[in-house]
Amino acid sequence: MAYINVPEGVPGIRSLVMFRPETGKPLYELAQILLRGESTLAEAERELIAAYVSSRNNCMFCMSSHAAASRCLYGDEKNIVNEVLNDMQHARISDKMKALLNIAGKVQILGKEVKEEDVDAARKLGASDREIHDTVLIAATFCMFNRYVDGLASWTPTEPEVYEEMGKRMAKGYVMPKTEINN
Repeated sequence: MAYINVPEGVPGIRSLVMFRPETGKPLYELAQILLRGESTLAEAERELIAAYVSSRNNCMFCMSSHAAASRCLYGDEKNIVNEVLNDMQHARISDKMKALLNIAGKVQILGKEVKEEDVDAARKLGASDREIHDTVLIAATFCMFNRYVDGLASWTPTEPEVYEEMGKRMAKGYVMPKTEINN
């Protein structure tokens, strides 16, 4: 049960943005830009970064929902998501993606953990400055989202089928849930 009076039966961040749409709207807009906006990183890869950081933060709602979105976007290659979450270094992803996830993991600990050699390693493997920038911003944003969701103890479903449905919706983009205020 959430620590504040949010809509019942609405999981995770959705209940929180329904509680306060004026703060939720820019959060959803940021998620839309970062995860669905123009990028040389695939949408599935950006969702994977979100799921990876959320997993490291032990935020079950965000990890499960963004892993589901990533699986949906990966399609036939959806097992990549589980591989990364279980053992990123041995997952069937590119070395460039491993270098970007390494950076994301360091951001999850503390931004200052990212060193010039981490960025240089990602560049040597083909990462652009934009990809490095976006990886850091996705990681930092999801640290905030994870703390927001867990800090207010929003409802976290446990049923995999709930997340599968969320993933299908999220794969289409980030749209504010309907509330009395924005109907």
